[in-house]
Amino acid sequence: MLEKRGIYFLAIVFALALLFTSATVPAEEEKASDNKVAEVNGSVITKTAFDSEMSRVNGRIQAAGQTPSTSQTEEIRKEVLKTLIDRELLLQESVNKKMTVDDPSVAEQIESLKKRFPDDGKYKEWLLQMGFSEEELTSRIKEEMAIKQLIDKEVVEKIAITEKEAKEYYDNNPASFSQAERVQASHILITFDQKADASVKEAARKKIEEIEERLKKGEDFSALAKEFSECPSSERDGDLGYFERGQMVKPFEDAAFALEPGTVSRIVETPFGYHLIKSVDKKPASTIPFSDISEKLQQYLKNEKVKKETPIYLSSLKAKADVKWHMK
Repeated sequence: MLEKRGIYFLAIVFALALLFTSATVPAEEEKASDNKVAEVNGSVITKTAFDSEMSRVNGRIQAAGQTPSTSQTEEIRKEVLKTLIDRELLLQESVNKKMTVDDPSVAEQIESLKKRFPDDGKYKEWLLQMGFSEEELTSRIKEEMAIKQLIDKEVVEKIAITEKEAKEYYDNNPASFSQAERVQASHILITFDQKADASVKEAARKKIEEIEERLKKGEDFSALAKEFSECPSSERDGDLGYFERGQMVKPFEDAAFALEPGTVSRIVETPFGYHLIKSVDKKPASTIPFSDISEKLQQYLKNEKVKKETPIYLSSLKAKADVKWHMK
């Protein structure tokens, strides 16, 4: 079931994709009333463009394994149209405020986008799926960058968070800056099917015992983990990084937290198989000092304020705009 809260979250995600969507034409060029879903200061958002975007949105919902009800689908349709209107208002205002984006900056963004794909073929396949030509994509990215410039100038640059404000937040939210006891550990895992007969389990036990003997003779834990461990972490020489209590199965957790850094456990059995665990580091419970997090906290608080102020700015544009909804 797709919850209503999820719908609004999807609408926010969709907004990013909608920045690439060409949805309006001048009103005088679009006379057919049955191809209008909205007008923004005389520019028409066409039903064709709206349907195209809904198709993309539905594709994402289906890929996520969601099946919205009829009422939820109507809610999504409203959110998509609202986002198209919002984008058009911002784009028009970016023109009014004379936001300019140079071609080299656009080219840089396109190159950055291409790097997300393994090769040029996959990039072009994505373009085809999205229904864009490279020229259209270039135009949309240029518009997106102009909108970002507008938001930066009219919202972001007008917000400043002082160190005093950050300290007040820090003092009022101590739980956000506390760190539980953590350990960093590596392991060697030999798996066995819990439903297999005793001989399979015995063979796995024998294998882990042989590895344990090699460790006792001085062989390198990382090398043995890389060679024998049947966990994906073998690619990192068995390293599992830092973890807190409650993140691992209890037998593994108990053994890992009992070790001193640099020592190796006896054989530990869990539902995943047999483990040999090496403690790499241990950090006690602590509180992050304000001095260590002040700058990041100020940036976080600024980002949160930008999230609140941007809709207010958008509402101010709507208040003086001529927006007409035609979609039933």
